[in-house]
Amino acid sequence: LDISGKTVAVFGMGDQEQYMDNYCDAAGELYDLFEAKGCKMLGMTSAEGYSHLESKAQRGDKFCGLMMDEDNQYDLSEERAKNWVE
Repeated sequence: LDISGKTVAVFGMGDQEQYMDNYCDAAGELYDLFEAKGCKMLGMTSAEGYSHLESKAQRGDKFCGLMMDEDNQYDLSEERAKNWVE
């Protein structure tokens, strides 16, 4: 399947307090796979305001897409989603 040149944005849902060492890792793995296939990746977001320790979805001070935590920060999800699509 040739998906090179396609535009892709990744999002993830996780519990950053229970899974502090691997918060939203699957989103980072998806990002890496799509990027390796030549996709144009969009949607980086700030990692500020999260309490995880490590994540494969983090690139420096940013996440490789929208990461949400409905267990611990449900009150921030709607605003994060709105900001992500703007």
